[in-house]
Amino acid sequence: MMFAKRLREGVREGRITCSIRIWTRPHVKVGGAYPMEHGHIIVDAIRPIALGDVTGALARRSGFEGMVDLLKTAKHGSGSNVYLVDFHYVPPEHA
Repeated sequence: MMFAKRLREGVREGRITCSIRIWTRPHVKVGGAYPMEHGHIIVDAIRPIALGDVTGALARRSGFEGMVDLLKTAKHGSGSNVYLVDFHYVPPEHA
């Protein structure tokens, strides 16, 4: 799972613990470990949600200023299925 450079510090500090992804199918699995430049994230949950479930509050929880900002980043491919991915960060010394 990749994160925009501006979000990585928030992920490492634990301020960002979820991500909205628009994919054709899930690209991660619950329990999976995905590398970051320092440490990695562990996926705690993934669930499909409706686009209407994406609120400004959820966008901010994901590290974005609002829904428009989030959707500009999340909608970059041909996918149309919206997923809410919950995760936690594991620093390199605990990997």
